[in-house]
Amino acid sequence: MKVAPRRIDRLGLRSAMADRLLPSVVGAMSFLAVLALAGTIAAATLASQWQGDTGAALTVQVPDPRRLAAAGGIDRTAAVLGVLQATPGVTGARALTGPELDALLEPWLGQDTAKLALPVPAVITATWSGTGSLDGLRAALDEAAPGTLAETGARWAARVAALTGSLQASAAAVLLIVALVAAAVISVATHAGLAQRREAIEIIHGLGALDSDIADRFAIRATVLAAAGAAIGAVLALPVLFWLAALAAPFAGIVPHPGPPTLPAILWIELPAVPLAAAAIGWVTTQFTVRGWLRRLA
Repeated sequence: MKVAPRRIDRLGLRSAMADRLLPSVVGAMSFLAVLALAGTIAAATLASQWQGDTGAALTVQVPDPRRLAAAGGIDRTAAVLGVLQATPGVTGARALTGPELDALLEPWLGQDTAKLALPVPAVITATWSGTGSLDGLRAALDEAAPGTLAETGARWAARVAALTGSLQASAAAVLLIVALVAAAVISVATHAGLAQRREAIEIIHGLGALDSDIADRFAIRATVLAAAGAAIGAVLALPVLFWLAALAAPFAGIVPHPGPPTLPAILWIELPAVPLAAAAIGWVTTQFTVRGWLRRLA
């Protein structure tokens, strides 16, 4: 069996650009980039779910719930429930029980709200699927039981959207910083290789070698090392991603199941982009670095 000859390294780039330091640094940058990318996807996914759940939640507070309503001979809570059940776009209306209300108010008022001297309003939860404002519903509730308050989670949904935007902007800044640091490291490594092989480069350049040929040789070497380091960094980030996915599962409403947690499908699609991006950064950075160095040499 005939073995293919190994490509001749006339410029000695295997020794000038060692295969340890550059892949290690790029791998560390790739590790951080994968975490930032996963954080962006997780923030967008959780925010989308939280906005849907929170925005549709309707909370109604009924002061003096045991007092009789203005009409009908029923208490104010029952009157408000009747209005909610008759309103289009409102579903699942129910009043919180005593234990549920105690659990809701425990962080602020203690364990037993019945012992308080002040009357505690009844709290009714429902789902709002209507469009527009709640002005009409508020007017109907106030007519049935004056002083009743109704709010949706739209304000909290807007805050979640603002938080998501901030997290995504931060992740984008991290990715940009990682790319710039990787480019700087590749540039420094290329300059070191050029300095080490200066005499050989001057000789072949003086004999007529094109700048593009020399730059391509360096760029191929840097691209391979950068892509290999980025691939290793992305693989090393996977255990951390699985661990973070397990921590975030309760917030996403995912029921725990035997076996390792799963990652979003979009993350598996975007992971290969990290080594490709590192290879592109390596190629472009090395081309600019070598061509600039050769112009100064001339």
